[in-house]
Amino acid sequence: NFVTVFLAHAIGTLVGAFIAAKIAVSKQMIFAYVIGAWFLIGGISMVFMVPSPTWFNAVDLVGAYIPMAWIGWKLAGSKK
Repeated sequence: NFVTVFLAHAIGTLVGAFIAAKIAVSKQMIFAYVIGAWFLIGGISMVFMVPSPTWFNAVDLVGAYIPMAWIGWKLAGSKK
C-alpha cells in the first residue's frame, strides 16, 4: 500500500519539475526546485493529517520530493 503512495508523490514531483524546467526560459533549476519545495510542503502537511508509520514518513519526505525535483531538472536537459 505504501509503495503506490510513494510513487504518486515521487512521480508527481518528477513530472512537475520536468515540465517547469522545460518551459522555463532561464533558471530551470530554480523552477524545478520550487516545484519540489511545494510538493515537500504538501508532504509535510500530509504527515500531520494522515496517520502512517514513521519509517514511511521519513522515506517519503527524504526521497520523494527534492531528489525527484533534481532528477526532473536533469531529465529536462539542465543548463547550468
